Amino acid sequence: MLIKLLFNLIVVMALTSCSSNEAPSTQTTPNTGQTSIQFEKKNEVVSQIESVLIEESDAEESISDDSQPIILAQANINQNNNWEYNESQHFMRLIPTQPTIGGPGKIEVAEFFYYGCIHCMTFEPIVNTWKKDIPDNVRFVRVPALWNPLLKLHGRMYYTKEVLTKNGKLKDPDGFRARIFKEWHNKKNYMSSETAIQKIFSDFGVSEDDFKKTFASFEVAQKLRLADDLARRYSISSTPSMVVNGKYRTGAGEAGSYPSLIKVIDELIARETIR
Repeated sequence: MLIKLLFNLIVVMALTSCSSNEAPSTQTTPNTGQTSIQFEKKNEVVSQIESVLIEESDAEESISDDSQPIILAQANINQNNNWEYNESQHFMRLIPTQPTIGGPGKIEVAEFFYYGCIHCMTFEPIVNTWKKDIPDNVRFVRVPALWNPLLKLHGRMYYTKEVLTKNGKLKDPDGFRARIFKEWHNKKNYMSSETAIQKIFSDFGVSEDDFKKTFASFEVAQKLRLADDLARRYSISSTPSMVVNGKYRTGAGEAGSYPSLIKVIDELIARETIR
């Protein structure tokens, strides 16, 4: 009788899947004569990605009698939460769960971005406000998209900023980040060379020697390799894309708006917190 009751509970908990929407995209052609930057993959690439992200099926487990109260307690937790957002509609589940940048001690929320993405610039103040009040068990990280040579150059710029900030050489990282967005979108300066990038670091008090040593450092190269590996594992095809704990991927296209995206992220954090 108890096994039958368990089976009924599992059936009630099964979720109906819906197709996910594409995240917002933008395309910009720099006037420097370089190849135009594709800010979002074509539909066929999205289809390939979706074939990798499969839905997790409910599996009936064989359990011993003494473990039954634990299973029932977990079922009650899931039912009582009445989650607002649905897998495959508002977010995608990554199967299997992928690694994160930090350790397992915190729930990691990663934002994939690049400076030339107007949607990333629009999302910037929203996510900056949100991250000020994240719970103590949550870690927020940013990961640059590296889809082409210019973005790889800017990814190196991002991690150079990160290392110089850690070493106390760059005192205003937030101001630096805001400056890079303005250079691209307001001044149409696409910072397509190391020299152009070094000039901006110089404006923030970083010496040429400190910049060059860090820009070409092994530490920055390692961070770039990790960013590239995670983007492949998470199947990142647009920006901004958010990944929660290496398990859930979402964006404004799935959520419907940037305020809704924040709510989806908060709910996914809650799911991971009670897991």
